[in-house]
Amino acid sequence: MHIEATHTPTPSPVRRTGWRRMLCGAENLLLVVPLALAVVLPLLEIVLRRFQVGISGSILLVQNATLIIGMAGAAIAARENRLLTFSTIAGFLQGRAKDTARLISGGVAAAICVLLCAASVTFVWSERTAGELLVYGIPVWVVELSLPVGFGLMAWRLFWFAADKWAGRLSAMLIAGAVIGLGFFPGVDPAHLVWPALVLLLLVTILGAPVFTAIGGAALILFWGDQLPLATMPLKHHSLVTSQSLPSIPLFTLAGYFLAESGASKRLVRVFQAWFGAFRGGPAIVTVLVCAFFTSFTGASGVTILAMGGLLLPVLRAARYSERDALGLLTGAGSLGLLFPPCLPVILYSIIASTVMANMGGSQAHGVTMEKMFLGGLIPGVLMMALTAWWGIRRQPHAAVHLQKFNLREAWQTMAEAKWELLLPAVALIALFGGFATPVEAAAVTAAFAFLITTVIHRDLHPVKDVLRVMTECGLLVGGVLLILGVALGFTHYLVQAQIPDQLVEWAGRTVKSRWLFLLGLNVILVFIGGLIEIYAAIVVVVPLLVPVGMALGIDPVHLGIIFLVNMELGFIAPPVGLNLLLASYRFHKPMLEVMRAVLPMLLILFVGVLVITYIPCLTTFLPGLLK
Repeated sequence: MHIEATHTPTPSPVRRTGWRRMLCGAENLLLVVPLALAVVLPLLEIVLRRFQVGISGSILLVQNATLIIGMAGAAIAARENRLLTFSTIAGFLQGRAKDTARLISGGVAAAICVLLCAASVTFVWSERTAGELLVYGIPVWVVELSLPVGFGLMAWRLFWFAADKWAGRLSAMLIAGAVIGLGFFPGVDPAHLVWPALVLLLLVTILGAPVFTAIGGAALILFWGDQLPLATMPLKHHSLVTSQSLPSIPLFTLAGYFLAESGASKRLVRVFQAWFGAFRGGPAIVTVLVCAFFTSFTGASGVTILAMGGLLLPVLRAARYSERDALGLLTGAGSLGLLFPPCLPVILYSIIASTVMANMGGSQAHGVTMEKMFLGGLIPGVLMMALTAWWGIRRQPHAAVHLQKFNLREAWQTMAEAKWELLLPAVALIALFGGFATPVEAAAVTAAFAFLITTVIHRDLHPVKDVLRVMTECGLLVGGVLLILGVALGFTHYLVQAQIPDQLVEWAGRTVKSRWLFLLGLNVILVFIGGLIEIYAAIVVVVPLLVPVGMALGIDPVHLGIIFLVNMELGFIAPPVGLNLLLASYRFHKPMLEVMRAVLPMLLILFVGVLVITYIPCLTTFLPGLLK
């Protein structure tokens, strides 16, 4: 499952000259400007609140800016041929087989985009008829136009990359036309064509169709089979992306990107190496700490392995770790930090779970707040780090223990050099839990502080040229993620309409007599899901099914959430297609089978940690319980 958009190499560089480069620059600005607005407005609100004033409608502006960020970022990802995909099978095909796979997957994916564009036009037209205003006289439908425009651009670009020549692109258009024509004129009851259509969708997904077309296409097929309005898809997309807390996702991601693209990584590696490198297993401890630090800010997007692998692998090899152990440690540590603030999956889980419980009338809906989820994840997160470090300490050869001598003066000097980066987690925590800022404002503070560190204090990044590039790269990844989230919510809406969660609760009540047996089975299923499905899509699709069952069995909602997330963390290294396996194979130029063998001990050890977290609930519930 290849989902790392920001570092996936495109088949060939796209050459742009003259007016094309100007158009691309203008499109990039359509992404950068609302992203900058989403940072600046919350900061102004924090300052103005001290003077008992504020900016009218600033929250609504930021929420709707997130919609534009998502669609512009997704359109740019399509322009660069870097939309997130499930399958890498196309990379193993050659010649005509590869061209045919591109043609079919591109044509069907473009057809799905066209249908989403048409559904978005219907949605926007209904909103225009309603005549609702956003703020300052701006009609809501003007912002919502980004939905059909974005899907339309993605459809065209999917056609473009379906082949290298116009003859192939026209063939892709014919394939798309056939799919769309079948949708409007099926000739038989659409309900009889649902399963064949889903099988076709699975095939094109295997051939390389983007993740959002796989999930969105499945939702469209199911809506079509039940003759439900397709405009529900963009409606749900809009409602999720413009929700109150979701703008924190692009803002925290931006902070992580400022760090990853600057010299912060080298400074942090020097700090941890100076303090821990002289001890047995010190390089392993350094790897664990650095990976957890970066993953907490980059949101388990794979940036950690790609950005830090080149720095940390030489450190481990210099400490005489075998190549296999070093590879396994780096691959396994790449998702550590997923439970720590301000990691994005925790934020998204709290949004989805609390919404589901509120819709069910659950009295515990207030117990799945972002703050309680982060508190609940602290001890389990430290446990997973400790297990990884323990394995790393055990695997270092005894002869290599004293290769480096501890130098207190040097250690303090490295801390002085990296003091601002080390302060960043404290800034995020104080902003999140200090009570003076909302989650979105806390994210804006964190992004602004990371900007100051990298452009003003250390001057690693040029304040204009480099910042625009980093913000575009960040928006590209965020656009791909928000696109998946939006269509996944449409899929989830169908599941709810079909009463699938109710049926699961009823089934659990009849067959599951022990919550502990249920949790054991849940661990196995979630690791499998985590290894196959992109984490953000899994949260939006699986959590609405899981939460009602957990409530029926009396499982603490925060505990259930942490169990879900640690299993997703384990899924990153679960064979055969866990994300970290693919990224490590790409980053270190190693065959997948070699990476799988290297990471197997880490997988087993971390699974033990998952079981401990599952069966000792107080590890999760103790800190959130203090808030009561």
